[in-house]
Amino acid sequence: MKRSHFGVMARLIGLVRPLTGYMMLAILMGLTGHLCAAFITIFGGFALLDVLGLPAMIGAGAAFVCMIAFSAVRAGLRYGEQACNHFIAFRLLALIRDHVFGALRRLCPAKLEGRDRGNLISVITSDIELLEVFYAHTISPVAIAVLFSTIMVGFIGNIHPLLGLLAAIAYAAVGIAIPLMISRASGEDGARFRRKSGELSGFVLSSLRGLNEIIQYGQGNARLEEMRRQTDALASDEERMKRIAGRNVAVTNSAILLFDLAMLLAAATLGQAGTIGFEGVLIAVLALMSSFGPVVALANLGSTLQSTFAAGNRVLDILDESPVVEDVTGQEEIAFTGAEADQVSFAYDDAQILSDVSVEIPKGAIIGVNGRSGSGKSTLLRLMMRFWRVQRGEIRISGRQIDAVNTADLRKMQSFVMQDTHLFHDSIAENLRIAKPDATQEELEVACRKASVHDFIMGLPKGYETLVAELGDSLSGGERQRIGLARAFLHDADMLLLDEPTSNLDSLNEAVILRSIREERADRTVVLVSHRKSTMGICDRTYSVEHGRVS
Repeated sequence: MKRSHFGVMARLIGLVRPLTGYMMLAILMGLTGHLCAAFITIFGGFALLDVLGLPAMIGAGAAFVCMIAFSAVRAGLRYGEQACNHFIAFRLLALIRDHVFGALRRLCPAKLEGRDRGNLISVITSDIELLEVFYAHTISPVAIAVLFSTIMVGFIGNIHPLLGLLAAIAYAAVGIAIPLMISRASGEDGARFRRKSGELSGFVLSSLRGLNEIIQYGQGNARLEEMRRQTDALASDEERMKRIAGRNVAVTNSAILLFDLAMLLAAATLGQAGTIGFEGVLIAVLALMSSFGPVVALANLGSTLQSTFAAGNRVLDILDESPVVEDVTGQEEIAFTGAEADQVSFAYDDAQILSDVSVEIPKGAIIGVNGRSGSGKSTLLRLMMRFWRVQRGEIRISGRQIDAVNTADLRKMQSFVMQDTHLFHDSIAENLRIAKPDATQEELEVACRKASVHDFIMGLPKGYETLVAELGDSLSGGERQRIGLARAFLHDADMLLLDEPTSNLDSLNEAVILRSIREERADRTVVLVSHRKSTMGICDRTYSVEHGRVS
């Protein structure tokens, strides 16, 4: 979704609300610190006037004492301001990551299927990290610059209103006009850079995952060349952004020099006319020259905020995206007494997958769903898990429409084994305990025996504490599939949904697992999806799905 910079800024600022006290403290310390820094130079001017024997607000000795004191205070306040800003920034980054992970959980699986994983990783890591610039170096500096400039305009205007007006124009030009000009010059560079960065992350991630295939088919040089092409394009965009940032610094420094000269000329003219004395000329010029710090900080944000707003926009896109299925809470708990699909129809976009499908699943039965690949068997299981919403018809659990069943209760009632089992980079025991975090070692072994994988695990160097490689690459497809089945047995749900549970297994292991499934029927209801007719042999009733219809 395309949002204006002001829209993104307003949303990001809104997230600061829980830490408003810290933000006010940072602004107060920053404002006081910058005033101390500016008045160190002004006190130097007072000391010079006193030495020259001209009228001065305070004597040279007192001025030097104030300069030393203000230097010490300035250092402490600067540290305090930065500490507060970074505390706010990193606390908010943690909160934003929590919100993003929560949003991804709500969107999964329907809205995340087919999404570029590398791009999502880029949002979660580098895009959120870029928001640190906004929270630590933007919000309080803007407030400080406005308050500080107002005070300094009043101070210089007290010498002469015309000089105060000139100071106001100088601050507005450096702190507002130049950043807006640079921002417009940057155009869509920031958004394009973040998008290309995400695409490069996705390309690298897919290349690492498919490294064996790349080597096998001799595509290493082609993939490397494409990676170089994307990297060069990204570097070219970054070079253009850095060039604009360099121009920003040059324009800002030139503007400051011109306004300093303008103040000197204006003050000298008023001095020659006798409107103000030499002391007024000196203090006005020194006050302006020493007070550009806060607005320069804003000017430097003109180019860097392009990337920050682009990153913020990508993060907000995830937070604002509506899930296909919302979690259900607050409904009365129910016990599992069976399930059914009644005249269910479902389509992905324009592709019709299921049409008027009806399936009865009595408690304690083993129901088979047979059919060719792509016929809609797996989709039916996902609808029973409420991963997607039924578009027409109804799925009922214990006689209740599935959208009226608490999501937490539904997850307790069901175990779902998909064709591809994902294993985390952790021990086999911890991978199993995802299904039941407090499972004992004995429970792990019972579940693994049912899945015909216990003997294999015990043959590993560290048994159940053996570390699984990333994405489970240290195990074969059949071994991963049996661990997935063991998870389902360990979860001990009333309804076991199995999607091609023996597709990667030999006939011996298939027979062991089918026997385990048959023995589980006393405690569970099983829905078994498979294209193998041998697997359907244990089923009480078999439905055949062809072209989205059941026979």
